[in-house]
Amino acid sequence: MSAHTFEPVRSDTCTPSRAARELSFLRGEFDLAVQLGHVRTVPDEGGGGGRLVERAEIDRLRAQDGFPDTLRDRVRVVGTTDGAELMDISAGRFTRLARLGLLVPAKVYVNRYGAVVWLYLTEELKHFAAVTENTHLLKGRTPETLRGQLAEGVDLRARNWRMRQLGCLLRQAEDPWARAGALAALLPPVEVADVVEDPYERAWVNRLRPALPGQTLAGTSFAHVAERITTAQDADEIEWLRSDLAQSVEEARALSPAPRPAVRRTRPTTRPTARPIPPLAHTVTAPAEPVPMPVPVNPVEPTDKSTAGRAEPTTRVAESLMRAVEPRRIPGGCAPERRHVPRVRPAPAPVPRFPGTGPTPSRSTRRLRAWMRREVPRPTEV
Repeated sequence: MSAHTFEPVRSDTCTPSRAARELSFLRGEFDLAVQLGHVRTVPDEGGGGGRLVERAEIDRLRAQDGFPDTLRDRVRVVGTTDGAELMDISAGRFTRLARLGLLVPAKVYVNRYGAVVWLYLTEELKHFAAVTENTHLLKGRTPETLRGQLAEGVDLRARNWRMRQLGCLLRQAEDPWARAGALAALLPPVEVADVVEDPYERAWVNRLRPALPGQTLAGTSFAHVAERITTAQDADEIEWLRSDLAQSVEEARALSPAPRPAVRRTRPTTRPTARPIPPLAHTVTAPAEPVPMPVPVNPVEPTDKSTAGRAEPTTRVAESLMRAVEPRRIPGGCAPERRHVPRVRPAPAPVPRFPGTGPTPSRSTRRLRAWMRREVPRPTEV
């Protein structure tokens, strides 16, 4: 069977989409109900990596009184304007209470204009307005200590939302490694690398790191906004998450070490012993012996008179060529005029021949020698 083949869903469980339909939920309402713990889920053991809902859990929720209205009222959320109207206060006072951390948002999203929209549970808003100790916060002047915090720019909405998400992730964690992944989901990667130094343990923690709802905007123009919401920003929050992460990793390491690649034992390779290079052959390195050359046999040496008589025509031809290319100077100071004269290659000196020393020259050779003896006429001056 292929390694990528998953087991089918068990008959006693169903997928989140089917569970949402059977519970009369919209998909967003179902996800929020799971985060708040109103709907219990189990991990998908078939290898899908998601969550499933048992059939017994669906039957339990459907058997409650007032189903499905009472269940949907628990996950109904409103924005700032509707929440202020529900609590009978102004929208500005509602925002100030949320920034001070007195009202905890349950959902958040970034609209198409890049604005962050916070949503609050109506059940929690009604409960906050019904408590007598909160009356001075809803009516009259805001206390001086709270106004000082607002002047300093305190805004705890994102931090409270992260803590709500962390609580949901820790409830779903099955072992210390999963808890470490939930804590790492709220920390920057550099902080996780500083706490979990072992590369294999860090890779295992990142694999178990769940994706928060706002992190789906990665790669869009609002990714930086989503990162600021889903990642811890305050120093005390980061330090608290770091300490919990280190403790979870230590517990997980003692319980079950992180998976590591199997060590492959290979036989040691034996390198061949180096051998000296043999010297070159003697025939190559030895100096070459001189080979005697045959002495040419010339029974008759030519005399100087015969050689001079033979070379005289060649000298006259060379002198005539030099007179033919001699430049003439034109009157008036102009540059000397050069006339085109065909180039004549000087003939080689004749080789003296004697009777009986060689073959008789052919007819073509006698014509060439006669042409060489002719004098080239001197060009006529204009």
